[in-house]
Amino acid sequence: MKRQVDIREISDGKLYGAGDMVKADTGGCAGCSACCRGMGNSVILDPYDIWRLEGALGLTFEQLLEDKLELQVVDGIILPNLRMTGPEEACAFLTGEGRCGIHSARPGVCRLFPLGRYYEGRDFRYFLQVHECPRENRAKVKVRKWIDTPGIGVYEDYIRQWHYFLEDVEAILERDGSEELRRQVNLFLLKLFFAQPWETEKDFYPQFAERLRQGKQYAGIAG
Repeated sequence: MKRQVDIREISDGKLYGAGDMVKADTGGCAGCSACCRGMGNSVILDPYDIWRLEGALGLTFEQLLEDKLELQVVDGIILPNLRMTGPEEACAFLTGEGRCGIHSARPGVCRLFPLGRYYEGRDFRYFLQVHECPRENRAKVKVRKWIDTPGIGVYEDYIRQWHYFLEDVEAILERDGSEELRRQVNLFLLKLFFAQPWETEKDFYPQFAERLRQGKQYAGIAG
């Protein structure tokens, strides 16, 4: 999701790499769960998130859509996001004690928070959102440790591929302008990257590489 804001207004003005130290560590979250409530449809999921959730919960994508996830159009492309429920608009995975019910399999956006990603030049870096988390006196932590995802290098490469693939598809759909093409492409990509079950007992990245190849071929994207 593209945010139409000046990064200088929402960050500390710095960009970080995975090996940099950043003031993001809460020292053990006190459990206010403010970042798990009232987020609307902003917690967008990618294929790796779905692979993780399917493996941890033993549920299919269709089952997750019943009450945990929902679909929305993001920059012209249909993508899933975490569902907010109840009068407090709480994440569907938030427990009655205000804790994350899927912490070990939580999505990438949740792992990042209060960091975000700044994309530029077919690459990205991280930035610290300074107005989002109410916790004060946060300690410095290395970005790769905070993200808590094995194989940070291959994970970041995947993030680049996924983000810029979506950008390339969006550009194609905007140039064509056909609603029928938009519908066909969206249905194909939704099935390819989300509805088609992932083999959760196998490494995610080779599976993604093959599906990305198919997606690029279908959309007419070189490389």
